[in-house]
Amino acid sequence: MADDREVLREVWEGRIPACFDLSPDEVTSVETPDPYFLLLPRLSYLTLVTEKVQRHFKKYRESVDTDEIWFDFEGQPLKWHYPVGVLYDLLASSGTLPWKLTVHFKSYPEQEILHCRDKEAIEAHYMSCVKEADVLKHRGIVINNMQRRDHKQLWSGLQNDKFDQFWTTNRKLMEHQNEEPFRYVPFKIYEPDKMYLQRLFKPYSEDGEPLTLGHLLKEFLPDTFPDRESVEAVKVLVQGTEPPFDTPIQWLSEHLSHPDNFLHICVVNRT
Repeated sequence: MADDREVLREVWEGRIPACFDLSPDEVTSVETPDPYFLLLPRLSYLTLVTEKVQRHFKKYRESVDTDEIWFDFEGQPLKWHYPVGVLYDLLASSGTLPWKLTVHFKSYPEQEILHCRDKEAIEAHYMSCVKEADVLKHRGIVINNMQRRDHKQLWSGLQNDKFDQFWTTNRKLMEHQNEEPFRYVPFKIYEPDKMYLQRLFKPYSEDGEPLTLGHLLKEFLPDTFPDRESVEAVKVLVQGTEPPFDTPIQWLSEHLSHPDNFLHICVVNRT
């Protein structure tokens, strides 16, 4: 069970300072828009935490019809269904802070990012991920035995940034069933300009040996990590940190997973 509460809280409280600017070609008022600064929770989703950004910039658009709000970083549209921390670690971790994002209200790039018309779309995506993760860990037994109010408590805790409310329910998804570790570790590996990689990976070997982050990376990225050791040219980020390669993957899954119960691993150039 994930019982190291201090680690869990440190992960929960991770924030990224961001500076939002309205796209210059969308300014319709005479007044030049001021940028908007916000501390973004790493564990949340952009479109879940940017209502204040929308209100701030709409006044510079003089009631012009708008599409869904969307954001880009250095011209690259940001996938709202990726957690904020994953987007930052994947695209901007080598840059300076605050993270500079551009706000758009029109020309939604639907060929590049999914539509997100309301918070119900985010909730549906989030709960789908939680259910998939529990199928991998516990054959779906835990999530299926929860009541609808438990599902809502997970979502409400994330949406409202309430650590205790969220973990009261989420701890059940992190517990060992019948003293057994997870069947498989829910994880996704991200590299710039590639689709994320997701495979089946057990946290222990057939001999009962705890498998590590190094084992996982060697198995699925053997060209980059041939020896289960770190490589000077790249860095491996989980929740913005660089865990030692000998860290047990079961421990990482219990303590550094996102609220969707997946371990999100970003492999980026060290520049």
